[in-house]
Amino acid sequence: MTTMYKGLPANLLENDFLRLTFLPSYGCKLASLVSKKSGREFLFQSQADTLKVPPYAAPFSEYDSSGFDEVFPSIDACPYPDGPFKGTPIPDHGEVWALPWESHFEADKLQFTASVKSLCLPYIFSKEVHLKDNEITFSYTVKNTSQTPFKFIWTPHSLLACSPATRLLIPDNLTQVMTVEHSTQHLGPWGTKHPYPHTIDVHGQALDLAATEPVTANNCEKFYFTAPNTDGWCGIEHTDTHEQLIYTYDADQVPYLGVWKTQGGYRGDYNIALEPCTGVYDDLYAANKIRRVAQAEANSTYSWNFKMTVR
Repeated sequence: MTTMYKGLPANLLENDFLRLTFLPSYGCKLASLVSKKSGREFLFQSQADTLKVPPYAAPFSEYDSSGFDEVFPSIDACPYPDGPFKGTPIPDHGEVWALPWESHFEADKLQFTASVKSLCLPYIFSKEVHLKDNEITFSYTVKNTSQTPFKFIWTPHSLLACSPATRLLIPDNLTQVMTVEHSTQHLGPWGTKHPYPHTIDVHGQALDLAATEPVTANNCEKFYFTAPNTDGWCGIEHTDTHEQLIYTYDADQVPYLGVWKTQGGYRGDYNIALEPCTGVYDDLYAANKIRRVAQAEANSTYSWNFKMTVR
């Protein structure tokens, strides 16, 4: 079904469980994810009544930070690391969030396909989305169109609505994190490691990293788990209603897990994000140096699945 959402053309996928709103002209982002059973909007929504489509290479912070953007082939702006495309600038939050995609929706079948071609690097990024009951399955493919390996980081920049009742759900074997956020009020300089979930912050206070602070905390956190997430799942629970949003994905293709929390400390926004990713730590150039980056071989493809389940 075609409709309008905050001033932009939108496509709906909807069944008895969920209503999904995608914006093909805005990086094919998932702008809204609503549980029809409870009415809960799981994705963070800004106060903006209308959305403005960003131009290519726009600074991410100058546009609406809401919903679920695809971030690829890097999170931070950086030069492409090596090979014939060495030095090619990669924009902030990658290329594909600020490009229009070609898409084909089949609302009656509760599915769609979409793809986007880089303006300066040798890839085509595509996804197939299927809605079934309370599950959304994303099937991703990176096609390398060059004669040399293509390296990349992908993460679902899915900003989730939260409250102090929201808790992270993380596999028990992930027990240590490393901070990569310079403005943190709790975790110390970039690279500082802490036990998870319970630690002592830089002020000597007990801190539960699985918890969400209130918006009045005026704080931001970004940390990565230091071990691969071999279980291939993570999630959140709204403990006041016991509603959960669970991610499951291919652990071999998407081995790393980051967490972003903006608890009033970034433009006054209030959201959290679980970010399974193919490389660390936000910067493709740096990830290549430490060999923690995904790679599509020459004239080949790299594929993975990512599922969101509302319970």
